[in-house]
Amino acid sequence: MNTADMTAKIAEGNGFIAALDQSGGSTPKALKGYGVEEGAWSTDEEMFGLIHEMRSRIISSPCFNGQKVIGAILFERTMDGQVDGKPVPQALIEKGVVPFIKIDKGLEAEVNGVQLMKPMPELDALLARAKSLGVFGTKERSVVNLANREGIAAIVKQQFEVAQQVLAHGLVPIIEPEVNIKSAEREGADQILLEELTKALDAMPGTDKVMLKLSIPARSGLFDPLVDHPRVLRVVALSGGYARPEACAELAKNRGMIASFSRALLEDLRHQMSDEQFNSSLGGAIDEIHHASTQKALVNA
Repeated sequence: MNTADMTAKIAEGNGFIAALDQSGGSTPKALKGYGVEEGAWSTDEEMFGLIHEMRSRIISSPCFNGQKVIGAILFERTMDGQVDGKPVPQALIEKGVVPFIKIDKGLEAEVNGVQLMKPMPELDALLARAKSLGVFGTKERSVVNLANREGIAAIVKQQFEVAQQVLAHGLVPIIEPEVNIKSAEREGADQILLEELTKALDAMPGTDKVMLKLSIPARSGLFDPLVDHPRVLRVVALSGGYARPEACAELAKNRGMIASFSRALLEDLRHQMSDEQFNSSLGGAIDEIHHASTQKALVNA
């Protein structure tokens, strides 16, 4: 796939994006969910080696291909690693899966009900390396905890500034201002985020497009205007702490949104499984998430 092929696949592909981008802070939790307890490693290198083995097993699985998984978001170390003797982005592209990379370095402390992204002083170098490896786009996450317009406006401003830096390197940014689904002000936060994102999209210079990764809205269909916005390549949804059945049920109520799940994709996988069990479990999860992404059970908002 060249860049035009990958753009078409992400814009129109009948599938979802796998999030395989757990970073340093969330890796022990991801490994524990996979059945690997914290005492199984003694250094960070060993820990990252174990998570790479898990990701390699997923990517190598025959059910993980471009038929239902149209993209995959990688952690930086995963991007720089290999699967079956090939650089990971190349291995994905050969399977018809479009590679993305997580670029944020974590979150600042909460101010005005939101958590901005920490500074990324080495971002230009990372973007250049990602582009050289065949990566198509990036993902950058911040978090909204309260329906505070000043805070949400600050998040959107920062996200779009980073997005312009990404676009300048010929990559497509996935802007991810996650609304905490446990927030008591979730519905209000969703509405303010919709308004601030719409303003920022309308004000974008040039003709480039961005992607949006959003929490599934409390009110189904709320983000339809973002799905239809001419500057948006695709809107994807994070699972946000929902278990897979609930995440899929909520996603299916929202037209045009496809999944970009992490925990909800991987929650049933265990390192002790035989390859047959592993592939069967992963295949079942892929089928369920693909169905919710492509077969919509629309309800009145």
